[in-house]
Amino acid sequence: MYFLYEKITYIFDPLHFLWEHERMHRKISIGLVLFFLAGLVAIELKRQAYIPAALGGLIPNNHFYAVQAAFTVVLILEVISLVFTLPCSFSRSVGKQFEILSLILMRNAFKSLAQFPEPVTFTGNEQAILHIVSDGFGALLIFALLGYYYMIQGRTSDEAMKQTDLFSFVSAKKGIALVLLAIFIYLGLHSAWMLAMRKEHTDFLYDFYTILILTDILVVLISECFHPSFYTVFRNSGFALSTMLIRMALAAPPFFNVLLGVAAALFAILLSKISGRIFKDRHAARKEEGPPGKDHKGCGIFSR
Repeated sequence: MYFLYEKITYIFDPLHFLWEHERMHRKISIGLVLFFLAGLVAIELKRQAYIPAALGGLIPNNHFYAVQAAFTVVLILEVISLVFTLPCSFSRSVGKQFEILSLILMRNAFKSLAQFPEPVTFTGNEQAILHIVSDGFGALLIFALLGYYYMIQGRTSDEAMKQTDLFSFVSAKKGIALVLLAIFIYLGLHSAWMLAMRKEHTDFLYDFYTILILTDILVVLISECFHPSFYTVFRNSGFALSTMLIRMALAAPPFFNVLLGVAAALFAILLSKISGRIFKDRHAARKEEGPPGKDHKGCGIFSR
């Protein structure tokens, strides 16, 4: 089994290094700017009837669709980063999902903007404006809660594992991340094909979030193999529940999506505060007890 963990690490680590490299980020940023400008030019050429009708069906008439498309690409890049953060601590992975939720709300705000005529007018677009305000302030609120969430993160239960168990646990999560990356690429290509064929299809980002919920449950069960304690299972299960609330927020209509997103963030913050306090007290109690000896079986409140 150790040989398999080494092979997974051998594949995952170079991919992670390549993705997080500064040169790669610079290329992606330049490509994103060019993509946005190309979208604006293509839309304008269609509006001026310079694009053949056969190709024009794939290009919208509103310039604001270029903004929506650019934010969709940003989301795709963030989801890939999320996959690469999966081997990190559970709390870091959940934080990344809240980052994506805030970006999705921001994209929804620009998506509503695509309903406006050009030039932009207020009359007749009151409902869309309310959606923009709701999604925009919701994204800002989740962004603020996320900052506090990262501030209160302390030592995780993963750090208390033995080095051999920690390597095996992280390697197992790297294997899951590689499978997730393959699934994400497949869903993206399938969605692009359906779009090119002009067939109805759902947003593959939302479909992938459903897979992420199942993945979080799988990670909880795998952590039970390496660190079987009530504390760890409850903490990780709570974080998995917060990701489920995120998925519900993505499926909810305007206004309710913000309420569910904020509820998920508050739940994760409370879980982090409470579990962090308990873990600190537990660690201090074990130091006072000293190493388990004849009269110490090493059985704490969270041990089995």
